[in-house]
Amino acid sequence: MIEIALMIEGQNGLTWPRWKRIVKAAEDLGFAGLYRSDHFTGSNPPDQDSLELWVSLTWLADHTRRIEFGPLVTPVSFRHPAMTARMAGAVDDLSGGRLQLGLGAGWQEREHHKYGFDLLSVSQRFQRFEEGLQVITHLLRKEEPLTFHGTYYQMDEAILLPRPQRAGGPPVVIGGNGPQLTLPLAARYADEWNCVYQTSEKFKVLNEKLDQELNQVDRKPSSVRRTMMTGVRIAQNEKALAEKLAGNNPDELRQRGAIVGTPAQVVEQVQRLEQTGLQRVMLQWLDLDDLKGIELLARTLIH
Repeated sequence: MIEIALMIEGQNGLTWPRWKRIVKAAEDLGFAGLYRSDHFTGSNPPDQDSLELWVSLTWLADHTRRIEFGPLVTPVSFRHPAMTARMAGAVDDLSGGRLQLGLGAGWQEREHHKYGFDLLSVSQRFQRFEEGLQVITHLLRKEEPLTFHGTYYQMDEAILLPRPQRAGGPPVVIGGNGPQLTLPLAARYADEWNCVYQTSEKFKVLNEKLDQELNQVDRKPSSVRRTMMTGVRIAQNEKALAEKLAGNNPDELRQRGAIVGTPAQVVEQVQRLEQTGLQRVMLQWLDLDDLKGIELLARTLIH
């Protein structure tokens, strides 16, 4: 049965009071997990509150007992992979083994420019990302020290201590839709692939492409979990839905991969995704103060 999780955009006004309320709701209402983005700012002004990712996940790890959680995704472009591995191992241990380590290459130009980080060209960005994946997966999964001399990272007998309590550390999640760059990396390094905003038809195509990539590197398709982060708009009836959409066309949103509708319509869309092989969906909840909407989502898809 497909698992239902929440995802929020941390750069869209996330504060400690909001985060604590959302964490409690996710834990109490039965969601499988709670995930959040890792950004300094939004893509466009005005800037809003943006609670630091790893600090917030550390609090969650120590104040929940059930839900899985993690970044979707934390980029190597402004987080050194050695530090990411150290934080991930520690937070996973603190939570009793519930972190899902979502990793990405970085993409948002505005935050990199504002804070002085090099985003690089797409080809360079993915070369750096692969080096970061090599560093992180070695430090988490292997006990022997790492000596690594790449273009972007250099290590000399680096080791992660204490060793992660979970064998191999937290699962590595690689996020993205790119068939030429992202899927081959997911096939080589990921425990989970997380695509973004896909219809059931488009997901099916990408899912089959990942199977092909896995076969090429002698990994079983079943060795990589398939998940998706996508938007959701839900309301009790058509009138309330129209008010929530504020003029946006629901069919256009669905064609972009979002899940939109009344409870019955939302259930139907999620079931179609499940039939294509999706194992977990992370539903992007944009209104950080709408806890009643989160409750409706839980009653619709979980209870």
